[in-house]
Amino acid sequence: MSELPSPSLSAAPYREPAGPAPDEGYLRRLLVFLSVATFFEGYDMFALAQILPNLRRDFHISPEAAGVLLACINAGTVIAYLLIRVADRIGRRRVLSITIVGYTLASLASAASPNAVVFGLLQCIARVFLIGEWTIAMVIAAEEYPAARRGTVIGILQACSSLGGIACAGLVPLMLKSPIGWRLVFVVGALPLAIMAYARRGLKETRRFEEAHAATATTPAPVQGDIFAVLRTKHLKRILQMAVIWFLSYVCTQNAITFWKEFAVSERHFTDAQVGGAITVAAVVSMPLVFLAGKLLDAVGRKRGAVIIYGVLSAGVFAAYTLQGRAALTGALVLAVFGCSAFLPVLNAFTTELFPTEHRADAFAWSNNLLGRIGYVLSPPLVGYFAARYGWGPTVGATAVFPLLALGLILALLPETSGRELEETAGM
Repeated sequence: MSELPSPSLSAAPYREPAGPAPDEGYLRRLLVFLSVATFFEGYDMFALAQILPNLRRDFHISPEAAGVLLACINAGTVIAYLLIRVADRIGRRRVLSITIVGYTLASLASAASPNAVVFGLLQCIARVFLIGEWTIAMVIAAEEYPAARRGTVIGILQACSSLGGIACAGLVPLMLKSPIGWRLVFVVGALPLAIMAYARRGLKETRRFEEAHAATATTPAPVQGDIFAVLRTKHLKRILQMAVIWFLSYVCTQNAITFWKEFAVSERHFTDAQVGGAITVAAVVSMPLVFLAGKLLDAVGRKRGAVIIYGVLSAGVFAAYTLQGRAALTGALVLAVFGCSAFLPVLNAFTTELFPTEHRADAFAWSNNLLGRIGYVLSPPLVGYFAARYGWGPTVGATAVFPLLALGLILALLPETSGRELEETAGM
């Protein structure tokens, strides 16, 4: 089957998309809408990390079984590929709307789970919609905002994910004391999204998608629906490069926050309240830094920003699982939470900027969801296996080496994309 056309610097001169750019009023409203959407990605991630010991106790599962449960739940982030790639055919707006409604329903259903198997299945489904929502939000941000502040906007969206973590960290210890315990966490997390389902009516399709969609309107349906089509383009090499970088990053970041409560309770003898307090402090202190991460990427460039962010990530995770004392561990957790949030604007920027509009969602889904998240899915059961034998501290602390490997690949393989329009970076 023939290769799908892709814009390239070598094939055609650089040009901006046709049609009027979105006005500033709409861009401000769009930023609020997307920020609320990404808020729940952080809420959900922190929620699962904080309720894990309570969940294990209620469902009578071991640490190894908890790792398997997390792997099953995280499989939803891979399955999300099938939803995300559709955005290149039916539009960013429609897919984002589907994800908001789907996540709301799956989260509410999770609160009624009778056992670990049902909970894992429902949370897997919730992750499909949650990660789809997060990914499409990043794609919309990349396509609608000008190059000079694209990194800043992507950073703000990820910082709102950290804000969701703050809200979750502060509320979970209180909700665990309620008559329904951890189940209330998913009820509270789902209800505000019902408002988002209504507010989405004011969301417009991106002008870049509309232009690309019009240009490919005569493409035969079988080609448009071929999941391997993007792999037969010149973008295969870049997809594989980004996939390895995502994989290495996730091996560390997926476990660093998820298992910190297990470590703090079992090896440092923290109480639920002390863990909640430490995570709240870490999230509050790190949040302004995460907001600045995107601005850093626009100011010093994607690659220099990556050196700073990945360096802090590796040091923070290692310290958060090796130090003694609440003050020292909380300080280290600040760095770890910052790194686990701030690495995402780096990779989101690269992944959205290095592919053309007609393949952007599909290439992102292949790089992140289908290939990169193999590390996201497989690392928790492996960490649970080794933690049962060597302890949470030594096991998770050792994963701090993986961000350094990812950073090496970023510096060696990826071009600098800061300050360039998408039509230019897609051909680099």
